[in-house]
Amino acid sequence: MTDALGWRRKFGVIAPSTNTIVEPDFYRMAVPGVTAHFSRIHIRDQNMDGDAGMERLLEQIREEIGAACERVLTCEPDYMVMGMSAETFWGGVEGNRQFVKQIHDITGLRVATGAEACERALKLYGARRIGVVTPYQPVGDANVVRFFGEIGFEVTAINGLRCPTAVSIAHVTEDELRKALLSVDGPDVDALVQCGTNLSMVGLADEAERWLGKPVIAINAATWWMALRDNGVEDKVHGAGSLLRDH
Repeated sequence: MTDALGWRRKFGVIAPSTNTIVEPDFYRMAVPGVTAHFSRIHIRDQNMDGDAGMERLLEQIREEIGAACERVLTCEPDYMVMGMSAETFWGGVEGNRQFVKQIHDITGLRVATGAEACERALKLYGARRIGVVTPYQPVGDANVVRFFGEIGFEVTAINGLRCPTAVSIAHVTEDELRKALLSVDGPDVDALVQCGTNLSMVGLADEAERWLGKPVIAINAATWWMALRDNGVEDKVHGAGSLLRDH
């Protein structure tokens, strides 16, 4: 039988329990016949202060993600979407490959990750040199730089906002994000990338592309774009950047 609302595709989405941005972002980019069904990874200690704090947060994600996948499978999704990004960059290209394999082994489904979505988007735009904004601690930024370096992109500048808790990522203001984008831009930068699914960047990225004159890739928009296009859904979405509008 075909789902009454998700008659084209049902996406199973995994997100940390602390994340308040990715779910409404995915809903605002919704297209007819495609539905997103969230399963939360229980974060018991949301402290993200310092490298040790961020490492502990990821340890919790690794312990809980299997159960989150199993829960969302009960709605019989067609495809998996990762509503978190740090773990998809961790360990570089091989780390992302192992992560995708883990999710596929649990669910039997194809998977969209933020890291791979950014890679596809950057190649589509023909970018080589990029500026990056994250909410991470230095250890997180190092893994982001490693991933992009291994796939052939040069990170010319990275601004890690070092948010102290997982929830506080969502408290970063548009003005702070605007300044962060400008801090990693330059005449030699081909595109800007924002990591961290709990940063509210989708609307700002759409605007920033107009005043910077170059691609600004918000990770939630890129991940949703990858999920749609992987499933043959070619609908255009406005207000979320050129990736979903034009490609």
